[in-house]
Amino acid sequence: MTAPGAGYDVCVVGGGLAGIAAAISLVDAGARVALLERRSELGGATYSFEHGNLVVDTGQHVFLRCYERYRALLDRLGTGGLTQLQPRFSVPVLRPGRPPHVLRRARRLPAPAHLLPALARYPLLSVRERLRAIGAANVLRGVDPDDPANDRRAFGDWLAAHGQGPRAVRRLWDLITVAALNAPAQRASLALAARVFRTGLLERADAGDIGRPLVPLSDLHGRAALRLLTRLGVRVATGSRVERVHPDTSGFRVTVGGAGGRSAREELAADAVVLAVPHPAAPRLVPAAACDGRDSWHLLDSAPIVNVHLRYDSTVTRLPFAAAVDSPVQWIFDRTPPSMRDGQYLVSSVSAADDAIAIPARRLVRTHAAAIAELFPAARSAALLEAFVTREPHATFRQAPGTRRLRPGAATRLPGLVLAGAWTDTGWPDTMEGAVRSGHRAADVVLAHLRGLPASPTRNLEGTR
Repeated sequence: MTAPGAGYDVCVVGGGLAGIAAAISLVDAGARVALLERRSELGGATYSFEHGNLVVDTGQHVFLRCYERYRALLDRLGTGGLTQLQPRFSVPVLRPGRPPHVLRRARRLPAPAHLLPALARYPLLSVRERLRAIGAANVLRGVDPDDPANDRRAFGDWLAAHGQGPRAVRRLWDLITVAALNAPAQRASLALAARVFRTGLLERADAGDIGRPLVPLSDLHGRAALRLLTRLGVRVATGSRVERVHPDTSGFRVTVGGAGGRSAREELAADAVVLAVPHPAAPRLVPAAACDGRDSWHLLDSAPIVNVHLRYDSTVTRLPFAAAVDSPVQWIFDRTPPSMRDGQYLVSSVSAADDAIAIPARRLVRTHAAAIAELFPAARSAALLEAFVTREPHATFRQAPGTRRLRPGAATRLPGLVLAGAWTDTGWPDTMEGAVRSGHRAADVVLAHLRGLPASPTRNLEGTR
């Protein structure tokens, strides 16, 4: 921690992807930056922990080729090579008692025709359902994600109005909607769904190619960010709980205590502050005069994700990941570490897990182990060596109809106090891409403010990108 009263151009509060992206952009532009994080490491919601001989991620975070800002951040952190990106969109879809069917885009067809062969041959829908799905996808290309009226409408209602019955929604549309929005179509914003489907699948042929980490999330994000920020001269203070942000005549004062308030309070001075914290924590730090909607942010609520971890004594599938329908399993990931010589470590990830979040771990394990045995016959003869459950009660905000009006922009009424985070009004869902974009936007707003201040002999600000 810096000495009491130390001054900075910018204090970034929060060391998740939004705070990391903002801090890098700011220091690249020549600002003096301090980054404060309550937890013991950077990375926010994307971190890892040890469980016996396994390194476990907080969630199964995948990305798409269209996550351009996020992928650029990985490259800047030096970890882009620690991920694997599909050469083309390909998702094995499993159903109990049936062989896998692979949804795969065509190689040489432009968008949106690149998906026509996959939809036309999709065996889990009738021919009539496939034709109607193709028609609905074509209409969805024209739905404006930035139209407030579309945000107020449920995606499920829109699908029903365009000929999509319950089976088509369950076996096709919700494969993507639940994973991307942490909500089923019936409870998801049409605007956010349109952003997902248009940007990820319908506007560019290669946009939906899926990427996944090959190393634990803490190695991919937090530890790499700490190395880079330290090298760039950012003062990083983990285990630091920000208690108060208050304006004064020279900018802002940031009151900091240790984790749990155990250490003596310290105060940092800054010309600007980026608050890159989750929406439940933000109102406590934002002065009432800064944002009219501050007291409504709690209405964004939160949606849970549950992960069931299963370690077998032998290999039960060769698939790196797969989706499932008509099963308690939604998505299954092979997370077997290279160091595991025998056996396989699978994670069954359940999004929109309101019904599962309170189910006892033993029952979840029993249900998912039985479901995996139905999907992968080899699991029936494999011994389950270890099983446990991780829960993320507040994995994302609830991306329901009408939520965009609750998401604040980066700028506040207090010049120099700026908001960041995937929950802010990025126009994107609550994703890693949205978080990084919010950090870049926050940096842009801060830099515009700093350039309007009287010249400082220690500040020589340049463009961020």
